[in-house]
Amino acid sequence: MAAAPVWSVDPRTGKQREQVAAEATAQEVDAAVRAAHEARGALTDRTVRAAFLRTAAARLEEAKDRLVETADAESALGPARLTGELARTCHQLRAFADIVDEGAFLDVVVDHPDDTATPPVPDLRRYKVPLGVVAVYSASNFPFAFSVAGGDTASALAAGCPVVVKAHPDHPALSELVAAVLRRAAAEHGIPAGVLGLVHGFRAGVELIGHPLVSAAGFTGSVRGGRALFDAAAARPVPIPFHGELGSLNPVLVTEAAAAERAEAIGTGLAGSMTLGVGQFCVKPGLVLVPAGAAGDALVKSLADAVGGTLDGVLLDHRMRDNFVAGVAERSGLPGVESPVTPGAGGEHTVSPGFLTVPAGRLANEGAHDLLLEECFGPVTVVARYEDEDEARAVLSRLPGNLTATVHLSAEEAAGEGRGPELLAELTPLAGRVLVNGWPTGVAVAPAQHHGGPYPATTSTSTSVGGTAIERWLRPVVYQGAPPALLPEELRDGNPLGLPRRFNGRLER
Repeated sequence: MAAAPVWSVDPRTGKQREQVAAEATAQEVDAAVRAAHEARGALTDRTVRAAFLRTAAARLEEAKDRLVETADAESALGPARLTGELARTCHQLRAFADIVDEGAFLDVVVDHPDDTATPPVPDLRRYKVPLGVVAVYSASNFPFAFSVAGGDTASALAAGCPVVVKAHPDHPALSELVAAVLRRAAAEHGIPAGVLGLVHGFRAGVELIGHPLVSAAGFTGSVRGGRALFDAAAARPVPIPFHGELGSLNPVLVTEAAAAERAEAIGTGLAGSMTLGVGQFCVKPGLVLVPAGAAGDALVKSLADAVGGTLDGVLLDHRMRDNFVAGVAERSGLPGVESPVTPGAGGEHTVSPGFLTVPAGRLANEGAHDLLLEECFGPVTVVARYEDEDEARAVLSRLPGNLTATVHLSAEEAAGEGRGPELLAELTPLAGRVLVNGWPTGVAVAPAQHHGGPYPATTSTSTSVGGTAIERWLRPVVYQGAPPALLPEELRDGNPLGLPRRFNGRLER
């Protein structure tokens, strides 16, 4: 039976643009993984790896016009947003090249023998090595930054791991173009094209997670899809690490003092954050706890004015549009739920932003309103009006893990007066990134960044953004009593590679 065709589709019209490829067969997935496995040796040299990453960034920039045009045709995200996202992607590749050059990610530790210790310490030398082939599952909402050349791929290549990417069906043409650019960059450094494999199709994704030569996986997508792959990774004869980003409500708590101090600014800021990118950011604030009373009323009015003036938008595909329309309709029909600005269908291919309000007491206990505590992908948020701090705390106690949690404090609270420190402590168990007086949309690519959180936000404690994302694709190994001539250069006493390390208990830089 012939493989199903893979089409590029314009979300603005729902029409097919062009046939890009065919869904990969099991044999083709096997070939891609084996080619990646064979390419491992070409990534051994850190100098070559770093140069490859920088060349990849340069070649992507050179192809910017065609890449952005194709991305916009498949995502409707707009040239300005996509140009910025491509720049972010190139910055990320170069940032990982710098990390590779520095070498601290190897975590080199050397301990000489010490017979006086109890028990005696033998000669021990520890560092980290690449896991092997990494499977990367592209996301829909970031066709550059969380796709073929995105953070999972960049960090895996930086770690010395070849990659096989399962392309997202929303941007197959772009995926092919980006993969071709990266392979050409690899060729400039003598690295085989197999270092970056690309496969299409649902079955290909299933085959990929089960392939015996795949050593780890990175995923960004839905709870349902991510959990299925996570379970499959754990059920293998040899389980593998699965670093999945699945879903997040990203709660926001506005204190009464903060609302009284700057209700209009908070309402306007919330509107901008929840509608950014047509509400398709994984860190969109989906639940906002606002005090009942005059200050909260002013905040809601500001939010309504700002959201009401926001134009309709196109979601990434029509399936997402249908899910959004159905999801907001189901939520709007719950008792006590009101729609100051009604979200839902716009035109035939668009959606209208809006928000819902509900008494926080409806969410404090298990029941039908639990639906409001689930992520709804698109330009909508739920504003829960709380009567007192205990009611707000009761809602927070029922939330699952999140990527972010935000608190808006008054100037006095932010200075450490009142409940400011206590509220920060209460939010910390909920998320991997806790914000004060800001908005979660916008995830800076920086060494200190953490993009992850307790389940179901992610399936591990790692981050998919920032320098420490490289740690996901490495494992430590210790050599004991190995003769100097047999040791890797990274572990030799003379430190010929000039690596940061801990040598006999002392940190050397």
